[in-house]
Amino acid sequence: MLPVLLSNGGPMAWLLLMMSAVVIVVFVERLLHYHRAQINSTEFLNGVRNVLKRENVVEALSICDAAPGPVARLVKTAVLNRDRGREGIRDALEEAGLLEVPRLEDKLNLLATIAQIAPLMGLLGTVLKFLEMFRDLQQAGPFATPNQLAGGIWGSLICMAAGLAVAIPTYAGYNYLVNRVNSIVLDMEKASTEILNIVSGASNQSGQ
Repeated sequence: MLPVLLSNGGPMAWLLLMMSAVVIVVFVERLLHYHRAQINSTEFLNGVRNVLKRENVVEALSICDAAPGPVARLVKTAVLNRDRGREGIRDALEEAGLLEVPRLEDKLNLLATIAQIAPLMGLLGTVLKFLEMFRDLQQAGPFATPNQLAGGIWGSLICMAAGLAVAIPTYAGYNYLVNRVNSIVLDMEKASTEILNIVSGASNQSGQ
């Protein structure tokens, strides 16, 4: 059934099919990436805190290296910059955060773009199929049949349906991934505040 629909929809329908494949690949890749990136930050920070209380910096860094995701990298940044004072640690965390957010948002613009242009491409395909249909009807002249008209309209609507079929799930998937990014960024902000207090407190105690 699908090959028949695509053949009647014309080149634009095939292009929309390829775009849907791109959407699926990007969505799955981002979903797996966010699944790995989001960790239990409370449990992770408790482990780092307990290790730093014993002034075992090497073990704290090992814990950070063993954990995936931006939260662990931010905590590692704070530990590595523990001798710079509270303001220095905060600056280092802000710089690290500015690097992490674009990594999380990578490829999301592609999904947003496809969600926006897919209906327009479907509309363009519809217009092109209508032009083709009227050309054929004009060439047929008095010998044109209702079947030619019905076939042309059917092929035209396939393109529009294909554009909407790509755009709607793409937009839904994009919004879902944006929510996942916002959740991870919120974890990063909370972890940055907590590790700042932990590391600066540990530095003050060691300095006394």
